[in-house]
Amino acid sequence: MPILNWLNKEQALTTARDCPYRLLELVPELSYGESDTDNMLIQGDNLDALKALIPTHSGKVKCIFIDPPYNTKSAFEHYDDNLEHSKWLSMMYPRLELLHQLLSEDGSIWITLDDNEAHYAKVILDEIFGRKNFISNCIWQKVYTIKNSAKYFSEMHDHCLVYAKSKDRWLINSLPRTEKQNKAYKNYDNDPRGPWKATPIQARNFYSKGLYEVKSPSGRVIDGPPKGSYWRISEESFKALEKDNRIWWGKKGDNVPAQKRFLSEIEGGVVPSTIWFYDEAGHNAESKNEVRAVFEGLEDELFITPKPERLIQRILHLATKEGDLVLDSFLGSGTSAAVALKMNRKFIGVELGEHAENQCVYRLKKVVDGEQGGISEDVNWAGGSGFKFYRLGDVIFNENGSLKEGISFDALAAHIWYGDTRQSLQQSTKSPLLGVHNGVAYYLLYNGILGDRRPNGGNVLTSKVLAILPPHPEDPKNGKKVIYGETSRMGDARLKSENIIFKQIPYCNYPLK
Repeated sequence: MPILNWLNKEQALTTARDCPYRLLELVPELSYGESDTDNMLIQGDNLDALKALIPTHSGKVKCIFIDPPYNTKSAFEHYDDNLEHSKWLSMMYPRLELLHQLLSEDGSIWITLDDNEAHYAKVILDEIFGRKNFISNCIWQKVYTIKNSAKYFSEMHDHCLVYAKSKDRWLINSLPRTEKQNKAYKNYDNDPRGPWKATPIQARNFYSKGLYEVKSPSGRVIDGPPKGSYWRISEESFKALEKDNRIWWGKKGDNVPAQKRFLSEIEGGVVPSTIWFYDEAGHNAESKNEVRAVFEGLEDELFITPKPERLIQRILHLATKEGDLVLDSFLGSGTSAAVALKMNRKFIGVELGEHAENQCVYRLKKVVDGEQGGISEDVNWAGGSGFKFYRLGDVIFNENGSLKEGISFDALAAHIWYGDTRQSLQQSTKSPLLGVHNGVAYYLLYNGILGDRRPNGGNVLTSKVLAILPPHPEDPKNGKKVIYGETSRMGDARLKSENIIFKQIPYCNYPLK
């Protein structure tokens, strides 16, 4: 498979691995709504934020939508979109690596770009996600008027690149039927089964039973399908349809026959196409109006390149169901998080800079309170839910690989579990037993987890401590155990007899694979 090379690519290939793990620190005063929400709004560089999410959310995200800088060589107020091409690629590559880690096996990623970088992005996406997992390049009509000032062509579309984590496991939803589509169904003959649409029964593909004579109600004999084609059904099937009044011969009764497809018998929705017109998925002017309505009186804070809520609604409808987790690491003005809330999806949004507070927080508070712009009326949004605001905190491990002072049990447990299993921790209650993976039970002795009142009590593995640890859930007597702690006072022979591998906490750093 061809791969893309650029200046400093070797460095880009190790950026995600070398990025340190940081804590995510909750900011209660900027959080809003329900206190038990899983929705997260993170302020900070998205590379650091994505790395921080790996131990807790790896493999959990059902849909990723990102609208990264287009590298259009224009100056944007809230970020620098004038990156040199190689720098843009080096910026995107490690972030896409981390996004791939976070995506669930049945999840998908959707990326909007224009012609400046879309085709290069596809090559690096092929490399990271695998070319076999490419789904489509959807074309979104972002403007509806031609610019006569254009030097060559009036640009009217963006690309939306779609990849699955595993194409074999990903399923796309159908789009809901629209009133416009339903109006194509008529009832010219007052059939009691209701409106129907005539569809051809001939096709160009060869069919051995597709050449036979038919006779119309008017008495006209048609000796076969139109030249160069075949009937798609056998003569026996044709007669059965005709008997059931499912063949339409036209209003005069002598046209080439067609099959009646009844609206009442259509199951599911509509298969999506790869061209999304502005009247279906919104446009740039619509998105700017939505943002202006939300930030009325705060025009100086406007994010000038938002996406319309209808575009995000279409993506989330195709890629998710209620309760699924959606991630946007280039959150901008907060559109994808707003739409996720209105569609009853969970979300994680990441945005750099002050407008994570003065735009994203501001907008999402309004949504929680029942803001009625965008898709609100379409989805009957009346408010609710909430979000927690986080900032990036300290690095968890020092440069030499040792644990920084003050790290919580939960944070260390998540990192240890991910380091050994490459999965996010699913612990519902705090316990020294983190879980079982491939028959191995993992334990963490840290920060008084065994109930010792001393801050560092119970961190040393002794015979007494071993006796009070929860037993191996699958094999209490002989099951293999990995125990992390400050140190062990049990000899090698005793550890071997108990089928224990002891690992010292200060040296448990690990690379991203």
